[in-house]
Amino acid sequence: MKFKIGKGEIKAYIVINGAKKFEKYAFEGKDGEVLFLPERKKIYVGIEKINAENLKTATASIIKALKKYKFESVEITPPNIKDKDLLIAFFEGFLLGDYEFDKYKSKKAKHPVKEICINSKRKFDEITKEAEIRAENINFIRDIINSMPDEITPAKLAAIAEEVALKNNLECKIYDENYLYENGYYAFYSVGKASKNPPRLIHLSYKPENSKRKIVLIGKGLCYDSGGLSLKPADYMVTMKSDKSGAATVLGIIKAASELKLDIEIHAILGAAENMIGSNAYKPDDVLKAKNGKTIEVRNTDAEGRLVLADCLCYAEENIKDFDKIFDFATLTGACVVGLGEYTAGIMGFNKNQIEEILKTSEKTGEHFAYLPFNKYLSKLLKSNIADICNIASSRYGGALTAGLFLSEFVQNKEKWTHFDIAGPAYVEKEWGYNPHGASGFAFDTVISYLKSF
Repeated sequence: MKFKIGKGEIKAYIVINGAKKFEKYAFEGKDGEVLFLPERKKIYVGIEKINAENLKTATASIIKALKKYKFESVEITPPNIKDKDLLIAFFEGFLLGDYEFDKYKSKKAKHPVKEICINSKRKFDEITKEAEIRAENINFIRDIINSMPDEITPAKLAAIAEEVALKNNLECKIYDENYLYENGYYAFYSVGKASKNPPRLIHLSYKPENSKRKIVLIGKGLCYDSGGLSLKPADYMVTMKSDKSGAATVLGIIKAASELKLDIEIHAILGAAENMIGSNAYKPDDVLKAKNGKTIEVRNTDAEGRLVLADCLCYAEENIKDFDKIFDFATLTGACVVGLGEYTAGIMGFNKNQIEEILKTSEKTGEHFAYLPFNKYLSKLLKSNIADICNIASSRYGGALTAGLFLSEFVQNKEKWTHFDIAGPAYVEKEWGYNPHGASGFAFDTVISYLKSF
């Protein structure tokens, strides 16, 4: 799908704040509500309030509605707004709405609309280019997450990362299970050792000249999570291909940053593993030593993502000098979904100013985050009688927070660190807003906009 100046077969209209003249059609103009009049070659979509989320939902809804027809072009007049970020969201929605994951279907999805024709004298080339880069990378993330675990193994994820590095002139280092074991990353190594598909630590670097900042992004890449010996119930095992969402997200972010030519040095670290059962699986009651020397009592092998991330955090602090910020992204806890629902991610850390900046950015991009504050009592729940720390808390309550606090034990400068628990919105088994069934690419837009703001 391409953007161009000109006229199209169908005219699309954004209807803001109600639709009194459409009463006979029972069209109320609610967010994302569509009225299509094919005989008039007109399509209308409602918006209750102009913001990024609603604009993306509106334009995505137009494309979704037209998939049942054979029209190849849509003409639309962009809203009369000057905010560049809102206009990017407006155009981005068309491409996000056109996404369907049909890799494993014999009957492929239809994508009849080939052109979005812009009816305006304004120039939008720069805006549409960025919208295309953003949407293409979100869909790239979606594809990785949606792909089945037998296809996206740790080695395959590493191969995808190498391909991204080659095409985008990034540095890429891939470390195997032998490296993890020989160099003391025993927490990460232990999680993946029972699988026939051994783990990989993937390190991508984007280093533009005269960069303003140095940022580290770490992603949980559990290509599949059976729960290990603390085996998940069958129903909870379905959708665990989504446990690689954090890794896919940071891969998409560094790819987009290079394509947008951001003047920020970025390091993306992907912890890729499969948490499986077997005679050599790590066990409840094991004591693992992370790279920083801290010992971890394992009381539940289904709290594995934090073990992978712990060593990835250690790797970053040992191998990347003088970074300004370090963020980790993970579908880490069901507790976060219970607390915030499927459409909101949790954000945690010790630097309140940094978190507030990210929250303000998320409001502009239309993604929902909620700040979850630590307190002095929670850390006591991770106390172990036989090791330095336990991999799960002694209380069933506050699981998202105690998981975040666990990770903080592997960060030296805690003011630089922020934790994103994206377990809810990263993968939802129904359409919502401008997102399809399955993977959403959540957090990408917020982080890219945040990096651009430096």
